[in-house]
Amino acid sequence: MKNLTLLMLLLFLFGCGGKDAPRAPESSILVFPLKDSECTTGVSLSGSTSEVEFQWQASDFTETYQIRVTNLVTNVSQNMSTSATSIKLPLEKGAPYSWFISSKNTNVTETATSEIWRFYNAGFQTTYAPFPAEIISPKSGASVLRSANNEVELNWSGADVDNDIISYEVYFSINNPPETLVFSPFANDTDVNVTVAADTVYYWSIKTLDSEGNTSDSGVYQFKSL
Repeated sequence: MKNLTLLMLLLFLFGCGGKDAPRAPESSILVFPLKDSECTTGVSLSGSTSEVEFQWQASDFTETYQIRVTNLVTNVSQNMSTSATSIKLPLEKGAPYSWFISSKNTNVTETATSEIWRFYNAGFQTTYAPFPAEIISPKSGASVLRSANNEVELNWSGADVDNDIISYEVYFSINNPPETLVFSPFANDTDVNVTVAADTVYYWSIKTLDSEGNTSDSGVYQFKSL
């Protein structure tokens, strides 16, 4: 009798163990508004606002999507959740925005995040300022090892709807905000080496200039040199 009971217990345990564990959601692929573009399909709501429809592809193992849309001038964000793969939001005309999608399900704590895309919501202007430079490295708040020459490489990327960036201005110092112009590279140059001291916090920012005289500011980033 004991052997029969043990056999039944083992069959029960192995049978329960065959169930698949919940799967984490996968990242969604963004569709529209297009990356580094001018969105001209918004429906006008007023003289200053239009409604834009955001679209993305469905991702596996996802129950809901959370969209985050940020005005790159005011840094104000809209956050909305939906089970659909599109949503309409009111946006300021002529303003630059970034957006991304987080995929979620209730069975796991993990979420998946899409790429971050930027675009201009069409307004009345005929020329647009460049998008704020996107900082690649060092990440803000990072601790960074110096090279043998006591240098750290600053790296960023730039984009412009009009494709007319002519140069950048790199500001770098131990002060916040940094006011020392240390480098002014051309449009194709998106990195520079700066001299640093050990155990010191540095601040840096990028100003992007285009051929129409428009400019944008990346905001201030910081890192600590080791």
